[in-house]
Amino acid sequence: MAGACPVSLSLAVTSAGGAGACGALLFRADAIGAWAEEFRAGGGGPFQINLWTPDPAPSRDAVHEASVRDVLARFGPRVAPEAGDAVPVDFAEQCEALLAAAPTVASSVMGLFPPAFVARLQAAGIAWFATVTTVAEARAAEAAGADVIIAQGMEAGGHRGAFDASRAERDLVGLASLVPAVVDAVRVPVVAAGGIADGRGVAAALVLGASAVQIGTAFLRCPEASVGSAWADALASAPPEGTIVTRAFSGRAGRSLANRYARAFAAPDAPAPAPYPVQRGLTSAMRAEATAAGDVERMQAWAGQSAALARAEPASDFVHRVVCEMRELLG
Repeated sequence: MAGACPVSLSLAVTSAGGAGACGALLFRADAIGAWAEEFRAGGGGPFQINLWTPDPAPSRDAVHEASVRDVLARFGPRVAPEAGDAVPVDFAEQCEALLAAAPTVASSVMGLFPPAFVARLQAAGIAWFATVTTVAEARAAEAAGADVIIAQGMEAGGHRGAFDASRAERDLVGLASLVPAVVDAVRVPVVAAGGIADGRGVAAALVLGASAVQIGTAFLRCPEASVGSAWADALASAPPEGTIVTRAFSGRAGRSLANRYARAFAAPDAPAPAPYPVQRGLTSAMRAEATAAGDVERMQAWAGQSAALARAEPASDFVHRVVCEMRELLG
C-alpha cells in the first residue's frame, strides 16, 4: 500500500498478532531505513518491505501525451510537457536499503526479483514473498526461488501485480478461482489477497487452501492509516461495481473508486493513458490538488471490491474482530 502504509498502522496490526508492511515503491533508500527504524523503535514485530520490479523504459509519444494533458486540464491545473519526465526511484538502491533494513519478508510485485538479489535475501535469512496474478506467474515465482506466493485476485484494490503490464486487464482472475489453482500448482505456501475484508473472507481463503491472508483496503478506514477523510468515507458506500480497473492515475492498471476522473478516461473517445511512470508524472499536480481539496471525484482513491465492508475502527480491533469471526465460522 505505497502511500498508505504509515508506521502507526503496522504497529497497530502487529500488536494484534499480525505482520506489518511497508509499501516502499516511492521510498528512497534513506526513507526505507527510517521506516524500519521507527517501526522497531515503536515495538516492532514481523514486517515486510514491498518493492516493485522495474518496468522497461516507457515509449514516449509527445503528440499522444499532449492529448492526455488536454483531458487532465479539465480536472486540474494545466500540465507542462516535462511533467511526464518522471522516473522511478532507483531500484538497485532500494534493494540495498531493504537488505540493510533486514525485514522479516521482502515482497515483490510486477515481476520477479533478480537472481542475484534473491541469493542475497536467502543468505540474509529474509523470506521472499512473490505477488502473482495467474497460475503461470506462480509457477515462475516458485522456480525463481520464492518462499511464499501471494495470490492477488482481481478484486484487490490498488495496482494489479501482473508481470506483463499489457496483460493486467486481460488476465483478471477472481480470488476464489485463483487461490485453489495456485495452491495446486506450487509446493510453497500461498497467501490470499484481494477482496478480503472480514472473517468470512479469511475463512473462505483458508478453506480454498491459503495458509494466510493479506488485507489492504479494509485497513484504509482505520485511523492509523491516516488517509484523507474523503477517501475513507467514500469507501463505506462503494459497492463492488463502484470500483474500476484503470490506468488513468499512474499508467499501470489498478483498481480504484469509479470516480468522475477515472470514468472520463474510460470513455470511448478518451485517449489511452500514457505508460507508467509517465502518466503518474502527468497526473501528479491534479492528484495533489484533489487530495488537498478532499475531492474524491479526482482523487487517486484505490479501493478493492469489498471496500464497503471496511469499518472506521482501530486497526488492532479490526484484526481481533476478523480473527474471532473466522474462528467462529471454522469452528
